[in-house]
Amino acid sequence: MASQVISDPQEAARELAHLFDTHQHAVFFGGAGVSTASGIPDFRSVDGLYHQQFDYPPETMLSHSFYESHPAEFFDFYRKKMIALGAKPNQAHLKLAELERDGKLGAVVTQNIDGLHQLAGSQAVWELHGSVHRNICQACGASYSAEWICARESEDERGVPVCPACGGRIKPDVVLYEEPLDERVIMGAVDAIAHADMLIIGGTSLVVYPAAGLTQYFRGDKLVIINRDPTPQDRNADLLISCDIAQAFRF
Repeated sequence: MASQVISDPQEAARELAHLFDTHQHAVFFGGAGVSTASGIPDFRSVDGLYHQQFDYPPETMLSHSFYESHPAEFFDFYRKKMIALGAKPNQAHLKLAELERDGKLGAVVTQNIDGLHQLAGSQAVWELHGSVHRNICQACGASYSAEWICARESEDERGVPVCPACGGRIKPDVVLYEEPLDERVIMGAVDAIAHADMLIIGGTSLVVYPAAGLTQYFRGDKLVIINRDPTPQDRNADLLISCDIAQAFRF
């Protein structure tokens, strides 16, 4: 059966409101497109990070080996491009948090590292790729905030942050290229998706694995995809929404 397609934001909002009223265990699976309305650039779109010019390709700078071999360049890129302290939750984040409070949304599974879902008030958030708001000393385990990283109060002569407690090396609690996803987070996300009666996928191209593969565990009644561009899983969706995601959640 062909998917229902909606491009009008008001129609999309009405349909989403109806779906949340008629399902008991919804889960939201989101990517970078959820945060673009908050001013955080995504990676793969025309204006995304991967199309900007840097001394090294972003994929290289966001790798574990680059963090190890070029820590000064890594943290310069991390501070300037990965941390967005001024970003505020948009309508999508706020509505998802409200739906959770109302008992209509069981969990958010996100590929984003910006912490905006929690800032909006969401409690059940599975962060597949970690968060810039946790930066861990590899020696003593102390955790430091993104604000602390940007304040640059404790760093070596190269500008690399150093743990003020023990002098150890700091690493963002972010999954870099060449690193595995956290097993506990994967299992939590899989369990949430497997028990959902509705899965809403939003703001993701569904090309980044293994994260995108988690959607295969969905066995529920309604699959909704909200994305500006087509995704590889569009043919499996019951409803395709192609308007701005923040507008679609204005209900």
